Formats: sequence, C-alpha cells, structure tokens
Amino acid sequence: MILAFTLGSYVARRFAGMVLLLLAALTGLVALFDFIELLRRAATRPEATFPIVATIAGLRLPFMALQVLPFAILLGGIVAFWRLSRSSELVVARAAGISAWGFLTGPVLVALGFGVIATAAITPLSSAMLSRAERLDSIYLRNTGGITALAGGKLWLRQADRDLDPQGVAILAGRPAEPGRRLERAVLRLEEASVWRLSAADRPLARVEAPAAVLQSGRWVLENAVSFGADRQASPPHRIELPTELTPDRVEDSFASPDTLSFWVLPDFIELLEHSGFSAVRHRLHYQSLLSLPVLAVAMALLAAGFSMRQARRGGVAQMLGLGVAAGFALFVLDRVAGEFGETGTLPVLLAAWAPAVAGLLLALSLLLHLEDG
Repeated sequence: MILAFTLGSYVARRFAGMVLLLLAALTGLVALFDFIELLRRAATRPEATFPIVATIAGLRLPFMALQVLPFAILLGGIVAFWRLSRSSELVVARAAGISAWGFLTGPVLVALGFGVIATAAITPLSSAMLSRAERLDSIYLRNTGGITALAGGKLWLRQADRDLDPQGVAILAGRPAEPGRRLERAVLRLEEASVWRLSAADRPLARVEAPAAVLQSGRWVLENAVSFGADRQASPPHRIELPTELTPDRVEDSFASPDTLSFWVLPDFIELLEHSGFSAVRHRLHYQSLLSLPVLAVAMALLAAGFSMRQARRGGVAQMLGLGVAAGFALFVLDRVAGEFGETGTLPVLLAAWAPAVAGLLLALSLLLHLEDG
C-alpha cells in the first residue's frame, strides 16, 4: 500500500508538471496567433494602438487556457507516461505487482483537480477578463452598436407582468436611444416604445404606447403613455411604471456570448432569461459543458495512459503522438458538432454537452482494459 501510494504520488507529480508545461506552451501559441490577427484588424484603425491590442490579447489569455486545457492534459500525459516508460519506471512498477490502475490513480486525481479548478475558479476570472476584452474589441476594432446591432435596430423584451394578471406577461418593443453608439450601462432608454400586456393564456389585456420607456432600478418608466384597454378606448397621457427584474447589464448580457458569464452566475441568469422570454439554450449548453469539463479531463488523462502504454510496447514515438493528437482532434470535432446540434435544438442540451466527455471516457476505459494484462 505504501509503495503504491508513493509511486502514485511520483507519477502524479510528473504528470502535473508536464501538463502545466504543455498548457503554457499551447496557450502561448494560440495567443500568438490571436495577437497577430488582432494586429491585422487594427492596421486600418488608427485609434487601436499597440497597447490597446496587447491589452485585448492579454485579457483573452485565461479563456484560451480553458479552451486548450483538455489537449494539454492529453499531450502532457502522453509525454509524461512515455518518459516513464522509456526509463523503465513503469515496467519496474508492473513487475513489482502494481497494476496500471494503481499508478494511474494519482494522474486521474490530478486531471480531475485541473477540471474542477478550471470550472469553479478559472471561469469567473476568464469570463470577467473576456467580457472586458469584448468591450474593448467592440469599441476599437468593430465599432458595433451593442444590442442595436445584434437585434437589427429594434429591441424586443418579454417579462412577467402581474398587475393585470397574476401570471401575465408584458412584451416591450422599441429602438434603443442613440443607435450606432454603445448601450449605456447605467440606463436603457427605448424610443417609440410599445407594450403589449397579455394574460397567462396570451389573451390581450391592454396596449401601451409611449414616446419612450426608461429602464430604471426595478421598473420601466413610461412618461406620457397612452393606454388602450379591452374597449380600445385611449386613456389620457399619464405616467406608467412596470416592475421588472431586468437591468441594462442583463439585457445586454443576454445578447453576449455565454463565455463572458461566470460559472457561478449562470444558473440564476438562465432562470432570469427563461423567465423574461429570452432563449437560454446557449447558456444552458455552456453551463453543462463546464460541468462536464472535469469528466473530459479524466478521459484525456486515461487516453494519454492508454496510448503511451500501447506505444511503449510497440515503439514509435511519432506514431504515439500522432494517435494522441488524432484522438484529441476527434473529440474536439465531436464536441463542436454536438454543440451545434444542441444550439439548434436537434439534440437535448444534456446530451450535446456530455456526449464528448462520456465518449472519451468510455474510449479510454476500453483501451486500457484491452491493454491491461496485469
């Protein structure tokens, strides 16, 4: 037992060191290409100076590290296990009666730890930095109009409205003020606002027309609003306040990439989106993908062990690395394809998010069971 624990700790340290080395190398390589692309885009924009471009590239580093983490675990594990096999350390361990499952416990726990830390601790930092990078990119490199550009110039919102019906809803439509500029974070103002107030059965209860609707703290304020009831008679212009759970940040975030939201705020944000009538499929898929990341990390570690054990017996380092890269690329393609099907609703979100991790884990276990003869 002491021998197995000591060997497992030693293998785990070698595995962790090589994974961190590969993670730094792969992140640096991807960041270099991203920086070159940012410089190309900034070439025609005098306001996008070199420090601005460097800041955007630096803010994207944690996000890129999360993207390459599974590949770093796979390739780092292959190199670590190959070096242990080349020095005959694993051969001696197996000759001493320690099975592959014995000395793989440490690396598996390390891989699981990488996945848990990435999901629980790195994603909040990554989302905050990526959100800042996207804002700088939008200001200096894209010059887009925030939600105005994404919503085609007119913004439609849906929210709960319990004034006329305990389970009623309100649909608001209008053009964000000053189109072509970024949305102000402190306030959201919709020009030529219209509000349709519906019952739980989608029966029209009232319609409101106002020159503008301003989203303030916990409410929409419509000045000089004209209401049309069930009798279609117009009321005198008056002030109307509609309670809401929306904020300008949440409205704009609903159009942003789910990658810019922290893992810990995603559940509440998904609930708010669905309650307000937004589609939360992308956010639910991203949340489930983050939950499956530790399982994917374990699968990559076991795949690395399987390929290194096989190649240690047959020889051929280049072939070993080629098979490892091919396995990682296959899982990447599966993840992308499943994600696309999940976003379109063809596949359930849970299946689209967990299929790559579970498939990789089953493949790794099958390979190890085939190779293990101890």
